[in-house]
Amino acid sequence: MDINELKADAAAGKLSIERLLEVIVALQQRIAELEAQLKSKNPTERLDESYSEKAENKRKKRKSPKKPPLRRGRGTTADKIKLAQRTESVYPDDKQPGECQFSHTRVAWRLESGKAILVAYEIYRSGKLYGKPLGLLGRSEFGIEITVAIAYQVYCLGLSLDKACAVLSFFQQLQLRKSQADALLNQLARNWESEFDNLCILLANSAVVYCDETSWSINSVWAFVTEHLSVLFYGVHKDGATLAQIIDKSKFAGVLVSDNAAVYQGFSQAQKCWAHLIRKAIKLTLQSPENATYREFADRLLGLYRRAKRVASDGRLSDADRQERVGRLDDELLALCSTRWLDDSTDGDEIENDYRRLCNEIMRLMLARELFTFVTTSGVDGNNNVSERQLRDDAMARKTGRTSKTTSGAKRQSIISSVLQSIGKQLEAFTLAGVIAETMRWLQLGRSCFQEMVDQREIEPRPPSTAENAKRSLLDRLIIDVDKPKPSAAM
Repeated sequence: MDINELKADAAAGKLSIERLLEVIVALQQRIAELEAQLKSKNPTERLDESYSEKAENKRKKRKSPKKPPLRRGRGTTADKIKLAQRTESVYPDDKQPGECQFSHTRVAWRLESGKAILVAYEIYRSGKLYGKPLGLLGRSEFGIEITVAIAYQVYCLGLSLDKACAVLSFFQQLQLRKSQADALLNQLARNWESEFDNLCILLANSAVVYCDETSWSINSVWAFVTEHLSVLFYGVHKDGATLAQIIDKSKFAGVLVSDNAAVYQGFSQAQKCWAHLIRKAIKLTLQSPENATYREFADRLLGLYRRAKRVASDGRLSDADRQERVGRLDDELLALCSTRWLDDSTDGDEIENDYRRLCNEIMRLMLARELFTFVTTSGVDGNNNVSERQLRDDAMARKTGRTSKTTSGAKRQSIISSVLQSIGKQLEAFTLAGVIAETMRWLQLGRSCFQEMVDQREIEPRPPSTAENAKRSLLDRLIIDVDKPKPSAAM
């Protein structure tokens, strides 16, 4: 069969039906021959033939046996019941077993003797009253001891959620996904939000409050520490308006121990941190080690603070004696700083100007009676190191990028960190067993130790400034409002 002849006949109109049939039969025969040749080739010969990757993948898929599909999502309750290591019956409060009927079975993981076990709770009901397993929040399938253990590792030890899950898997043989741990922390924060409000009420009515702040991934973090409380605000502004909502200067009757930042000025009773002043004096000697004036100033300032500490710890002195000793200390400070305080010349170098500013700062604080409050008032220290130490881990987390990036994460960390660490201050030993015993007591009584403290002191919460604020908690007002743009100043 010649292709050129067929084209010529077709162009001349001489291609008959018989001729077409002959061509078709010839083509069919040729196709059959080619198919036979293709089947006869071995795999090595077929490697030279072109084929698509998609077709090859399809061939491999046809050859491999089908695997059963993986099950996703939560397992059924029936499957979990089969794996339970213990079964318990739970009845409504004040009801006898004979008065109740079986309702359903609830399965939950618990920590017992340092190991995770699966417990099946048979829930009985009497009318509309249902038995509630102690230590389970809401519809959670994990006991509160597991949630608290995760919270301590994440917010007290600084572990990531992944590492916290790995610790539970290694020590307690509990397989917990990161998403599950995140959901448990969200649930704990919702459950403890009212307790955080109680902490804020107690803080605003405390006798002595140590405070400090540092920058964070979202604005700043503020720490307020008392003898019995640790309250932290993550993701808030570091300004006077924020501080006024936490502690109202006009109504706060306690002593605020802080550094000399401008935001802390205006309190009726205050103690400024001596450590900050002494560090500034030491810095002068390091910058100019050959200057004898700076060395003498630092030595005398440190010696004066040590004498004040001895007076503060002397239980034999009366209030009048303490006031008299404070007067002597004031005179020594005046003699130490007066020369550079009265000379306001700025002709010196930058180090000399730092020395002048330090003398002015000390004299201003002395005249404001904010340097020796710790001598005349019991329970007050001369520095705010306790609040600085509270923020040390947060400062390290900020430098390494291990902080929350959302306002919801900042709110959750504020609530859980504050409540958990404040619980630790109520216990003789800050252990998981102690925290669980205390939280179990809350669930049994329906009220926390912080609510009991508020009731015992008969403290009334501060009324909100506006009707809109009445619908939101203090933490929501401080954190959520961070995202709102501030009104521009009038031109």
